[in-house]
Amino acid sequence: MNRGELIVLEGAEGVGKTTQARRLVAELTRSGLDCVHVREPGGTSLGEAIRDVLLGPSRTVAPTAEALLFMASRAQLVSEKIQPALIAGSVVVLDRFFLSTYAYQIHGRGLPANEVRAANHLAVGDLVPTVTVVLHLPDNDGLARASKRSGHDYMEQLGDEFHARVGAAFDDFATPDWQRRHPECGPIVSVDAGGSPDDVFRRIVAAIGVYAPRLGVELTAALEQEVAK
Repeated sequence: MNRGELIVLEGAEGVGKTTQARRLVAELTRSGLDCVHVREPGGTSLGEAIRDVLLGPSRTVAPTAEALLFMASRAQLVSEKIQPALIAGSVVVLDRFFLSTYAYQIHGRGLPANEVRAANHLAVGDLVPTVTVVLHLPDNDGLARASKRSGHDYMEQLGDEFHARVGAAFDDFATPDWQRRHPECGPIVSVDAGGSPDDVFRRIVAAIGVYAPRLGVELTAALEQEVAK
């Protein structure tokens, strides 16, 4: 049995990751592929409890503790859900992974990069995503989208300067030089999140197809069937 694929969707607040992840899972499942959809933080009983602590609208957690709680959730998710699914040959679609830690805790919070990377390696071992798709919108556009949602988590309530640092970090992650210096992250592709959800999804499918051709073929066929209806 072939090992499965790990597809990660990333980006700053309000770029539409969760909507696109759900559609990706639906299309892959409709194509007959076994697909597992998980999110960070969360995805396990421990992870969901940590999510409540981290993202509650009123909480006080020191930046270092925040990073370590994300790592604890991640370690449990990799051990309990991601690795078993990949070994079984499934496609794992993950809403956020360690690029978010690099963006929010290293660039946003200013924590030491080498120490955060070492902690991340402890959490995930040698696991490398097949591809990470970073959805991109101008900072103000993404925050404007996020502001329309009902309820706002702790991260969404942080200031404009914080979110500007996070957005700049995600832009940097997609550059060849950054990826060369961070092989643990695997291939990273920046995708324009502007326009209709259908347009964005087609861009995501094209990006995935470069690094997971089998998935690209299945997803493209699914899109063609929708157009033909």
